[in-house]
Amino acid sequence: MAGTLRGIADLAIEGRRTFLRVDFNVPVASGKVTDPSRVLASLPTIRHAMERGAKLVLASHAGRPKGKPSPQFSLEPVGQLLAELLHCEVLLTDDCISDAAGKIVTDLRDGQVALLENLRFNPGEEKNDVAFARELAKLCDVYVNDAFGAAHRAHASVSALPQLIRERGVGFLMEREIAALERLRSSTVHPFVAVLGGAKVSDKIGVLEALIDRVDALLIGGAMANTFLAAQGLSMGKSLVEQDKLPLARSLMQRAAGRGVKLLLPTDLLVADSLDASAGRVVTTNLVPDAMMALDIGPRTVETFRHEILPAKALFWNGPLGLFERAPFAEGTFGVARAGADCAGFTVVGGGDSVAAVNQAGLASRYDHVSTGGGASLEFLEGRPMPGIEAVKS
Repeated sequence: MAGTLRGIADLAIEGRRTFLRVDFNVPVASGKVTDPSRVLASLPTIRHAMERGAKLVLASHAGRPKGKPSPQFSLEPVGQLLAELLHCEVLLTDDCISDAAGKIVTDLRDGQVALLENLRFNPGEEKNDVAFARELAKLCDVYVNDAFGAAHRAHASVSALPQLIRERGVGFLMEREIAALERLRSSTVHPFVAVLGGAKVSDKIGVLEALIDRVDALLIGGAMANTFLAAQGLSMGKSLVEQDKLPLARSLMQRAAGRGVKLLLPTDLLVADSLDASAGRVVTTNLVPDAMMALDIGPRTVETFRHEILPAKALFWNGPLGLFERAPFAEGTFGVARAGADCAGFTVVGGGDSVAAVNQAGLASRYDHVSTGGGASLEFLEGRPMPGIEAVKS
C-alpha cells in the first residue's frame, strides 16, 4: 500500500478515544512482570497522549492463549506495573470487546487510561477477523500503532482495525524502529557487518539471503553455526544440527563467496556433555568429541569476531552466540556484546534474546538502537511488507 506514515504528534487526539496498540507481551512470574523493557519503551508515546488529553485505550496481546481467556495470560500484572510507572489509575477491562469494556472506554475522562484485556483471548485477533476489528473500532476515534514487535503479523488489531479508522498513525517507538532499521536496510556505508546467532538456520533464511547481498562480513554463531560447520563436513558430536538444512548452508556459503562476502564461522567452541553442565571445555571445531555438544563460541572466535566488528561503519546483531542464559556458556555472547558496544559505527541489536543479552551485560545504552521486535526486525531488513506498517499509511 503506497502512502505516508503520520506520527502521533501530527494526529488530533485531544479529548478523543485514542486506541494505542502496544506490545506488552512481556514475561511474568508470580504475578509480576520480570522484564519491563517493552513497557518502558512505550512510555514516551503513552505520556505524550495523556499530556495532550487523549482518552487512552491501550491494547496488546500476551502469550499464546489460543483464542480463549486464560488467567495466566491476563494483562493484569502489566496494568499494575503501568499504574506504578505512570503514577495514576489504569483501568483494566474484563475483556477487549465486552459491554463492560465499552462502558469503561465511554466513561474515560481526558488524559485517563484504560487497558483492554489480552486481545488474543478472542480468536478473531490472530485470524485478522474484520468482524472482531469492527467491534474494536467501536472503542476508538483515532488509531496509533506503537507495537513494532507485532507489526509483521497480519492480526486484527494491527492490520484490519487501522483500515477502519480514518485518523491513524504510529507512535514514537514505531517511528524510532522504522528510522533505525531503514537506515540499516538502505545503508551504503562500508564495512557493514552482521552477526547472526540463535538456534536455527530455518528461522533466518530470509534475512541471511538478504544480508548476503548487502554486508561485507557475516559472522555466524550459536547453534545455527553448527549446521554450517556440519555442512563443511565437520563432526559436531551431540550438538544441535539441522540435517535437512545442510544443502542450504552450503549454497549460502557459496553465494557469500561468489559475492566476496566474508562468512565467518567459529574456529573454536565451548563444549559440554549436557545443557546442565557446570562448566565447558574449549575445543577446535574439528575436534568436537562424539559425546559432547557445542554450547558457546570459544575465546579465539570471540577475538576474531571482535576484530571484524570494531571497524564496522554499520553493525546489525541478532541472536545469542551460545546458551547465554547459563553462566558457563555466556562469555561468547557477552564478548560479542562488548565488541558491538565498542564499535564506533551505527550499531543495531535486532530484538529477541540479543536484547536480553545486552541488557544483562549492562551495555544497551552503548548501542545506537536496541529493537523491541525480533521477528519484526528480521522481516523489515529482509524487505518484506509489514502488515502493521502498511495498514496505518494514509
